Amino acid sequence: MPVPGRCLTFTSCAVSAGCEVLLSSLGSQCGSCLGQSGLGKSTLMNTLFKSKVSRKSCTPDYEEKIHKTVHLQSVSHVIEEKGVKMKLTIIDTPGFGDQINNENCWDPIEKYINVQYEEYLKEELSINRKRRIPDTRVHCCVYFLPPSGHWLRPIDVEFMKRLGKIVNIVPVIAKADTLTIEERLEFRDRIKRDLEAYEISVYPQKEYDQDVEDQILNDKIREKIPFAVVGTDKEHQVNGNKILGRKTKWGIIEVENVAHCEFSDLRDLLIRSHLQDLKDITHNIHYETYRVRRLNEIKMNGIGLSPLMLVNSGSEKDDAGNHV
Repeated sequence: MPVPGRCLTFTSCAVSAGCEVLLSSLGSQCGSCLGQSGLGKSTLMNTLFKSKVSRKSCTPDYEEKIHKTVHLQSVSHVIEEKGVKMKLTIIDTPGFGDQINNENCWDPIEKYINVQYEEYLKEELSINRKRRIPDTRVHCCVYFLPPSGHWLRPIDVEFMKRLGKIVNIVPVIAKADTLTIEERLEFRDRIKRDLEAYEISVYPQKEYDQDVEDQILNDKIREKIPFAVVGTDKEHQVNGNKILGRKTKWGIIEVENVAHCEFSDLRDLLIRSHLQDLKDITHNIHYETYRVRRLNEIKMNGIGLSPLMLVNSGSEKDDAGNHV
């Protein structure tokens, strides 16, 4: 069974919990990027933030230095644009799923997400808690689908069904320039049918639309999911202007041109129009579900509730996540 090859988790900090832009300060937003090896996840992250944020691109001769591993590894970067700082933390797993037996290969990702919820819960229940709790929770998972033109693979179905219950998932068609426009549309329709048939929850969820305006906006986004994206960190001259694009012998594929791909729609969703909504749904839905379950477990296993009990009861979870 084919399996995802790498997980990238970035933490982007541009706004506070109240959605005010903070100049020369750091907020907290976290997301993950999942998919098979070679689908351009590192490149897309560099394109999205217009900075070398991936471990792969930041390390000279990375092919010789990065060894295959199934342990999540993180690298943090702070980039700044017009006084707004963004902290990016890449959680990378090169060679993920390369074992002969790939059963339960999604466990490290699930554990990592739940460990972040557990850490936030312990801080929230602490007697002397911080004024602003460090938020390392994963607010969005961008799931990369290979441009096969067929249906969802069994591993994609299982991965998204499991993660859709604990995190916001945004599926994208990677390296969409390998498909014609007609092939993209047909592939998208097939994926949508699979998502509905397997009851996979993807963002933005219909049940969380707050009003008519939200529904109209989100319906337009849902029509384009999964986004067909192309990533690159190289610029080319087109009619005297520098544009991000991929140069082929047939011409230049412009990454930010909506007629060529839907990268701009993905960028707007993640870091502009829906940035705060992703955080709100994570906190009010996914984290709250985890919080209620954990508190019920603690209540059933002991008399009363205290932060110390929570720390002790969560120690086993921490041990499981120490390798992350």
